[in-house]
Amino acid sequence: MTEAQLAGAIAAIWRIESPKLIARLMRSTRDLGRAEDLAQDAFVAALAQWPGEGIPRNPGAWLMTTAKRRAIDAYRRDRSLTATTQRLERELASYDTVADLSESLEEIDDDLLRLMFVACHPILAPEARVALTLRVLGGLTTAEIARAYLSNEATIAQRIVRAKRALADAGVPFEVPSGAQRRERLASILEVIYLIFNEGYAATAGDDVLRPDLVDDALRLGRVLASLQPHESEVHALVALMELQASRIPARVAADGAPVLLLDQDRGKWNHLLIRRGLDALARAMQLGPLGKYGVQAAIAAVHARARTTAETDWHAIAARYDELARLAPSPVVELNRAVAVGMAHGPAPALAIVDALLAEPALARYHLLPSVRGDLLAKLGRHREARAEFERAAQLAANTRDRAFLLARAAACGPP
Repeated sequence: MTEAQLAGAIAAIWRIESPKLIARLMRSTRDLGRAEDLAQDAFVAALAQWPGEGIPRNPGAWLMTTAKRRAIDAYRRDRSLTATTQRLERELASYDTVADLSESLEEIDDDLLRLMFVACHPILAPEARVALTLRVLGGLTTAEIARAYLSNEATIAQRIVRAKRALADAGVPFEVPSGAQRRERLASILEVIYLIFNEGYAATAGDDVLRPDLVDDALRLGRVLASLQPHESEVHALVALMELQASRIPARVAADGAPVLLLDQDRGKWNHLLIRRGLDALARAMQLGPLGKYGVQAAIAAVHARARTTAETDWHAIAARYDELARLAPSPVVELNRAVAVGMAHGPAPALAIVDALLAEPALARYHLLPSVRGDLLAKLGRHREARAEFERAAQLAANTRDRAFLLARAAACGPP
C-alpha cells in the first residue's frame, strides 16, 4: 500500500469509526468536548503508529482501546474523577485483547442515537447544530466544514466550541428523551440533516451549484438514523426525499457548470438506483403512519421520479400535494413552491396571484427565488419587460455565482429593458 493509499484508508476509517468512538466515549465521560478530544488523541496515535505497524485487523477496537486508556491516564491525574476512572477501567478489563474487542452493536447504536439527540439539541442555533453534527457524527474536520460552508476555520471552530460549552453548561443529559420532548428533538435532528443536504444539493453561495460531499454526508446520516429509528415514519420519509432529490444530481449541472432546471434535465441521466431506494423508503414511511412534511415532499419528488419525461409529469397531483403541504407546514417558501406547481397545472395567471401575495413577506425579502419565480411567470404571460426586471433583481440577490449568471442570462433573453 502506497503512502497516499494508506492516508486515504486511515481517513476513511476515521469517517466511519469516529461517530461510534465519540458516542461510546461520551457515555463513559458524560462530556462531549472531552469525548471528542479523546477520540482525536486516539486518531493522532493511529497516524503515528499505523504507517509503521500496519492497520490493525479491527481498527475501531484499536481506536476505542487507545482512547479509553488515555482517558484513564488523564482521569487518574484528577482524583475528583475517581468514579469515571473506575468505570473506564472496568470497561477495559472486560476486553481480552484489542483484536478480540467486540463492542455490542446494540449498545453502539444506542450511543449513536443519544449522540444525535445531543448534537441537535434545540438550545443550539441551527448553524451550531449543523457544524457540531458534521463534526461529531459526520467525521468532518473543522477545515472541511469551513470549506463546505465557505467560511473560515476560526469561525467554525468557535461555533463548535461554543456549542459544546452550551451543552455542558445546560447539563444536557446523554439520553434519548421520551414523549413530546422526544418528538420535538427528533424533529430537530431531521431538520439538521435536511439543512446539510440542501446546502449540498443547492449551494447558497460560492462558484459551484452542488457540494456532493455534503449530500453524501446527509444521506449517510439519514440512513443511519433510519436504522436506529426503524419505526418512525418521518425518518424514512426524509431519507426518501433526499434519495429522490439526489437522484437528479447527474443531470443538475451542464458541462459548463451552469445549473439545469428540473424541467430541462435529461431524465435518462437520473440515478435510478437512488430512485428505487427513495420509492422504497417512501413506501415504508406510508406503512408506518400518515405522512408529515417530509413525507409529503417525498411524495411530490416521487411524482417527478415516476415521470419518464417532463411532459408526463402529473402537475395536478403535485399541486394537490402542495396544497396538503401548505396546510400541514405553512410557510412563505412552501407557498412559493405551491405557486410554481399551480402555474404548471393551471397556468401562470393564478400562480402569479399567489406570488404577488408573497411580495410583502419579510422572510422572502432577500430570497432570490421569489423574483426568479415571478420573472418566469411574467415571461410566460408575455410581460417581458417586467420579467427582465425581476430576473435582474433575482441575480442581485443570488449569492451563488452560477445562479447569478443563469438569472442574468434569463434576463437578457427577455429582450431590452
